Amino acid sequence: MTNTTEATFEGNIEAHLVGNRWGRLDPSGYDLAIGLFPDEVIEFVKTTQPKAWKQLCDRHSGESMARKRFLENLVKAIDHRGTVSVLRGTVKDSGVTVRLCWFKPANTLAPELIQRYEQNRCAVVRQLHHSESRPNDSLDLVLVVNGIPVATAELKNQLTGQGIEHAMTQYRKDRNPHDKIFTQRTLVHFAVDPHQVAMTTKLDGDKTRFLPFNQGTAGPGNSGSAGNPTNKSGYQTSYLWEQVWQRDAWLELLGTFVHESGGRVLFPRFHQWHAVRSILNATRKDGAGIDRLIQHSAGSGKSNTIAWSAHSLSRLHDDHDQPIFDKVVVITDRKVLDKQLQDTVAGLDHTPGTIVRVDQHSSQLKAALEGNAARIVITTLQKFPVVAALAAQAEAKGEGKEVAGHRFAIIVDEAHSSTSGDAVKQLKKVLGSGDEALEAAEAVEAEAEEADPNDALFQSAKDRGKHKNLSFFAFTATPKPKTLSTFGTTGPDGIKVPFHTYSMRQAIDEGFILDVLANYTTYATYYKLATSHPRNDPELDASKGKSLLARFASLHPYMMDAKAEVIVEHFRQKTASKINGNAKAMVVTRSRLHAVRTKEAIDGYIKRKGYDQGKHPLRALVAFSGTVADPDAPDLSYAEAQMNGFAESQLPKRFREDFQVLVVAEKYQTGFDEPLLHTMYVDKKLSGVKAVQTLSRLNRTHPGKEDTFVLDFANTAEEIQDSFADFYEQSLAQPTDPNALYTMEHDLMAAGVLSVDEMDAATTALLSDDPAQQSVIYTNIGSATGRYVSLDEDAQEDFRGKLQAFCRAYAFVAQVMPWADATLERLFLFGKLLFADLPASPEDPMPQVSKSVQLTHLRLAVTSEGAIALEATGEPGQALPGEGKGASAEPVMDKLSALVAVMNEKYGADLGEADKIWVDQQWTVVMGDEDMQAVATNNDRSQYQLALADKIKDLLLDRHEKNSTLFEQFFANPEFQSMLLHYLGGTYDEFRAQAG
Repeated sequence: MTNTTEATFEGNIEAHLVGNRWGRLDPSGYDLAIGLFPDEVIEFVKTTQPKAWKQLCDRHSGESMARKRFLENLVKAIDHRGTVSVLRGTVKDSGVTVRLCWFKPANTLAPELIQRYEQNRCAVVRQLHHSESRPNDSLDLVLVVNGIPVATAELKNQLTGQGIEHAMTQYRKDRNPHDKIFTQRTLVHFAVDPHQVAMTTKLDGDKTRFLPFNQGTAGPGNSGSAGNPTNKSGYQTSYLWEQVWQRDAWLELLGTFVHESGGRVLFPRFHQWHAVRSILNATRKDGAGIDRLIQHSAGSGKSNTIAWSAHSLSRLHDDHDQPIFDKVVVITDRKVLDKQLQDTVAGLDHTPGTIVRVDQHSSQLKAALEGNAARIVITTLQKFPVVAALAAQAEAKGEGKEVAGHRFAIIVDEAHSSTSGDAVKQLKKVLGSGDEALEAAEAVEAEAEEADPNDALFQSAKDRGKHKNLSFFAFTATPKPKTLSTFGTTGPDGIKVPFHTYSMRQAIDEGFILDVLANYTTYATYYKLATSHPRNDPELDASKGKSLLARFASLHPYMMDAKAEVIVEHFRQKTASKINGNAKAMVVTRSRLHAVRTKEAIDGYIKRKGYDQGKHPLRALVAFSGTVADPDAPDLSYAEAQMNGFAESQLPKRFREDFQVLVVAEKYQTGFDEPLLHTMYVDKKLSGVKAVQTLSRLNRTHPGKEDTFVLDFANTAEEIQDSFADFYEQSLAQPTDPNALYTMEHDLMAAGVLSVDEMDAATTALLSDDPAQQSVIYTNIGSATGRYVSLDEDAQEDFRGKLQAFCRAYAFVAQVMPWADATLERLFLFGKLLFADLPASPEDPMPQVSKSVQLTHLRLAVTSEGAIALEATGEPGQALPGEGKGASAEPVMDKLSALVAVMNEKYGADLGEADKIWVDQQWTVVMGDEDMQAVATNNDRSQYQLALADKIKDLLLDRHEKNSTLFEQFFANPEFQSMLLHYLGGTYDEFRAQAG
């Protein structure tokens, strides 16, 4: 049955290419010594540049020598400069300039260039024996452009029992990465089966890293996960050869997208390539004046997508051979992006002055906008008000000069943070067409909501057509309703949607970012308050009064110390060993004063415990803007540089190299990409975009980083779930109520796969740490695997899903639930082993590995734990909730004592005597003791201290049932005992004062 073979799959791809303007090359035409198809090279030069070829023949005394010398020079050029540079540039031989590829011109004004472009020789080769070191090795497919190999592909077919994993393994294991075709010729290597595609730009043996090159499943009835949608008319991966390898698209990709620098090749991921092409096609069709929103998740390679878009838009012409835009302006605040964008675009266009980065004076921007040379200008929004002012001054002096051009593409990256409505107005003033609608747009802008990274976009253009010469291309991972309303595309139902989407779910599924909600623990803080002076009971605004009381409680030293202990001990026990011992943590606080107090509390706890000593001292930093005054000490003020001991500009580098914990207030909650960040301690209310942006600081991948963790003091799981729902698009886990584990355990044990005896034997062997016991593990999980395989397909998938869900849930719940269960632990350990051994499911051939974090021996007042399961809301948001009117109710006034009662009811209804703050409680007890009063009145301080030491022991023994924890701390911890006695020594002065 030949229609099930890999060769049939290979032949079908070849047939499609050859039927669509690709040629077919005989593999025997490949010259191993030079890594080229020499006949193809020479034929291309002869056909497209006959004059140059004749000159070469004349200068080398005949065609034979011309062929030899030219090929020698070509090989030297590729080996020295790289394939991309040679294809896009020229090769000189004996004073003769030769091009090795003709890319499609931006317009049709030069017919001879169109003709030469059509004469490019794109060809496919099957079963190419490519290796100098292994003569029998052959590649399934090689793509060749004008005799130069540019891409390879290994194909696999599930009908023969192999898939994409086998193709990747073949590249890693069976291909010599040092062969010329891999090191100095081809740019990308595809692993392909009928369902999935992956690619890599560098073969490196077992270390070769393949990236998914799939479309994703977003669309009607799909939720935006990894993989490819069903193709009713063919292979799921046919888009690769029908779209990406389509002749014009492939030459455009080589001419525009691929970037080679320092031996490294940058090749676009599918969504990047597709987004840029979609932008170009739509803009070519609609012209200037149409805004578009590109929603690409963190981890999407947004910087490169912006760079490719900028370059392509700067060259885009309409059907009448007119440039659609006179200039492309990129608005960003990220210096790293500026450089990366410059480097990427510069690799595509070497014309001096074409790209201008305005990183100093606004006069630079003015000059760049007024000059004709600059096609791409990279700047910040804040420079436009100054440019407008400079233009006004010049005009007043009679020296006015208009901006060169009339149509502008404005690419806005969400990373810019200091935006204002006035700055956007000035941008429009500088670049806008001056139509009458501008005044109406500016009037609406005055009503903009609170500032955030997307406000600049909201205020840039309210409706289509306000400035028909301006097209905004807004890139964001988290579009708010107002951003969608302004820049989104209107769907058939009238709802605004992004023009192009690469979802957070797909980015997580494809492994480009980590799921920051997979390991999430929340717990509540309970407290009671009391009024100090009952006779003084003022009336307060109830809302503001409650906020003040909550702030007071949150800043109380005991509250700070308790949280510092949780943070430091959790970091030491669970986080410090992550990412090969390099893991970092961030503490997110609600205000700058909270940041200062939290930093001091963490430092104090670290010092008391001696954690700042030894080979690996634990150290914390703080980040906040400006200067913070201490309300309890008016003479004291704090600044970030003063507290850290070095300049603010050094913080990212020092944090990465020398410190482990970073306490922040607003700063570094957005735009801070530190891949070593593993854990976040949240002590601040978060919602909406702020929640997503803040928690997403953890999602960057790094070698050795398999997971993340969040401890949240301030938000519920439901609140975080609601915040992510608009941007996440996925639900990954079952509910994580601890008792749900028993339901899951029952279902797994009843499935007919697991045996208690086998589980006991395997887990005993596993926990023995004896290498000789590995065979015991395999024997027992093998039996379970055999029973799993005997199940029907539906039962297999049901069991697999439940086993994975249990392992994920238990990994977190077991570490915070207030009991231990050996049977659940056994099921978890055995389940992880079994899951790794189960055959891959047909729908998901990728290996599945549990990445759950362990939290052992941590006692918290847990309210939820585990993965926060999410799915898209499906409901459109409102750009102006409540019609933009806001709250209008009069403030409600109430007595302070009543507000205290309300707060106590909310946060302390279930608290009793034993929950009092221990040290304060003991002060009250000592002050109520008549014997101690007599000692204080009749003796000096030293005698009082001796009596106090005996008395406090007696008091603790009498009350130890109510204060068991305090009792244990006092008698087991000399440091704590000394601290408590020192503190209570102050009662001596109070007794003496009363007697006085």
